[in-house]
Amino acid sequence: MIGEEVILDFFESFGPLALALLSFTEAIIQPIPPDVLFLPMAYDARDNETLLIWLWLVVTVSSVFGAIIGHALGKRYGSKLVDKFGKPHHRQQLEKMFERYGTLGMFIAAVSPLPYKVFGWIAGASDMKLRPFIIAGIFGRGLRFGLEALFIFMYGESAIKAVEWVLERELLMGIILVLTLAAVVWWLMRTNTSPVHQE
Repeated sequence: MIGEEVILDFFESFGPLALALLSFTEAIIQPIPPDVLFLPMAYDARDNETLLIWLWLVVTVSSVFGAIIGHALGKRYGSKLVDKFGKPHHRQQLEKMFERYGTLGMFIAAVSPLPYKVFGWIAGASDMKLRPFIIAGIFGRGLRFGLEALFIFMYGESAIKAVEWVLERELLMGIILVLTLAAVVWWLMRTNTSPVHQE
């Protein structure tokens, strides 16, 4: 199997086009996150705001386009696809999350460091409508990569190390985000259902 470094060396020779291709395919099937290419490219472009914004648009838009394909695959092969790369009870839990929280759940998925393709597959498998799926993806992926670009612009190499630390602990970060989402939803539901005290 070709190593990640060999694949990245190949991609880096094509510049922004490679970033678009890596981001697009990661949202469908391949395991290498676009951050590993976006971070050094953003670092090199930190003195050129126009180029930095362009790279942010490339990585965001291509990721969302890839997720649309992932959504279509999930709609057709969802359960089999997810069960092949994960555990069935995880799929069932995520499907329930999408059914219950819809666009908000997808937004959290798009921002999180967890593999975006899995959420795309599950969103398709659970028949999440394409329009809110795309909107959540644009805002979620835009926020994720936008924050990375902003931190790199402001803090340079220190920001890259911090983002890499988060990516290396993607499972922990994902669990924290899901627990945070659950706590927020629980608090909102509790607030809405609490009785109104009359004097």
